[in-house]
Amino acid sequence: MATDSYGQGITLPALTDSPNIALPSEAMDDIISQTVLQFASAAARAAALTGAAAPVPGMVTYLVAEDRYDARMADGSWQAITPGPWVPLTFASGYTVRTGLPSYRIVNGAVELRGTFQRTGGTPFLKATTFTPLTLPAAACPTSFRYFTARTEVAADMYGSVEVAIDGTVNVIIPNSAGTAASWMALDQIRFSLT
Repeated sequence: MATDSYGQGITLPALTDSPNIALPSEAMDDIISQTVLQFASAAARAAALTGAAAPVPGMVTYLVAEDRYDARMADGSWQAITPGPWVPLTFASGYTVRTGLPSYRIVNGAVELRGTFQRTGGTPFLKATTFTPLTLPAAACPTSFRYFTARTEVAADMYGSVEVAIDGTVNVIIPNSAGTAASWMALDQIRFSLT
């Protein structure tokens, strides 16, 4: 037996080896483990990659349901190596989409938000009062609180303060000032690490 010339540890049968019908299939397993493996979902991947077929560092998979490529890291985790799809956000009662299809996605261990929202009916946000327009799903929750400023349309109240809690709760406060109250807020500047 020999190994490949690229140093990838793939076993290759040699002409001097004793006849062994299983040897080519063992070599194929070496090759398959270093190609992009496709699974219906992350759950299907977890069910398939066990025992002798357990994932190894450097392995790359494509998940159909998540529409994402993941790489297996040395610490045993899967890390997304392509952005996941944009997933629409669900707003709490009293809040709704304004523009830009408010959504989140996960990119290399970080959450990105986009779009704008408003109160149902378009009435202005209350100033100096914390409100909770949405809660992120478990997959997009940070491990510690994150804080941001977010753009509104009113020049006097240019930005509101945004807090993303570890349970995914998004709390917002518009500063109290003499200007007109804001009636919408943009999420486009919000990006945070999951860890």
